[in-house]
Amino acid sequence: MRSFDAASADEAWRLAVDAIKDGTHVLRQNGRGGYTSELLHVTIHVHDSRQRWVVSRTPALSVAFAVVEVIGILNGRRDSAYLNFFNPRLPKFAGTGAEYHGAYGFRLRSGVGFDQLERASNALKANGDGRQIVLQIWDATLDFPSDGGTPVEDDIPCNICSMLKVRNGKLEWSQIMRSNDIFLGLPHNFVQFMTLQEVLAGWIGIEPGTYTHFADSLHLYEKDAENVFSSAVVPMAGTSDSLALPKHETDPIWREMNRRVDALVQKELTPKEYGTIARLDDAPQAFGNLMAVVAADAARRRKSLDGVYEAISLCESPILMQLWERWAERKGFNRRETPVGDSPQLER
Repeated sequence: MRSFDAASADEAWRLAVDAIKDGTHVLRQNGRGGYTSELLHVTIHVHDSRQRWVVSRTPALSVAFAVVEVIGILNGRRDSAYLNFFNPRLPKFAGTGAEYHGAYGFRLRSGVGFDQLERASNALKANGDGRQIVLQIWDATLDFPSDGGTPVEDDIPCNICSMLKVRNGKLEWSQIMRSNDIFLGLPHNFVQFMTLQEVLAGWIGIEPGTYTHFADSLHLYEKDAENVFSSAVVPMAGTSDSLALPKHETDPIWREMNRRVDALVQKELTPKEYGTIARLDDAPQAFGNLMAVVAADAARRRKSLDGVYEAISLCESPILMQLWERWAERKGFNRRETPVGDSPQLER
């Protein structure tokens, strides 16, 4: 078993990459995407769950797609079109249907017959010493492979469950994963579940504590090794944004952000409309910062360079701007006069 202890997700990710690169205890294992270098039974501790972004990954992370995933989870979604707009390569991994079989949002918010996130926050407010809060994602009745060993669906949840506890006045979060791609999966998992940790801490009325991530199989596909091993340390910009607010305050904001994601996906907009969607006048700036990068990337995908700048100019978060600039540079534009275009060899 390997264990990595870090202040930020970026530091934790780099420690895990270095361990695979080192080769000690690394197994060569076949998978559906080819051969992998695999570490078994890996535990990662991140002590500041607000430092959830992996900045150093090469090529740069799609910050907008990561935010849209979180918006979808908090709104309990399982439809695929809005995710596919922000990541057209996703159906290659998760299937081509109108809904995603293993969608985390649906499973957490209604898939078991009740809202697990709401009940968890209520239970922990009532009994902060409790040890029975387990959020179920993987479901044996839906996800167990056939007798012949073949998957029953393309989109089987990699995340099994989350375990939540209140200790020393903070929300501790443990995330259990059966399988974890260090390149495509782990950076997004950090964003997904460390954001949920902060959001639920706000619902309970406490601060987020340590985020602990257990990956039973942490692996790197050989086809991605050159990119991953070429990743260099990028000094991370700071953030003072907080999403830890009471549930009655944040519920309407997350719903409105969800509505605006749909508006971005449905049709091409004018540059001013991209700016209007990015502006959340009635919400704390932390939420507006997230909406700004989502609207900016939607404009980029529609080839509206003026729309990109109308939206991204509203983002006041140093870390989100750093992530956006790295993503924009990856996609071949970082100045107003540069054409918006996608490098054909990279995912959109």
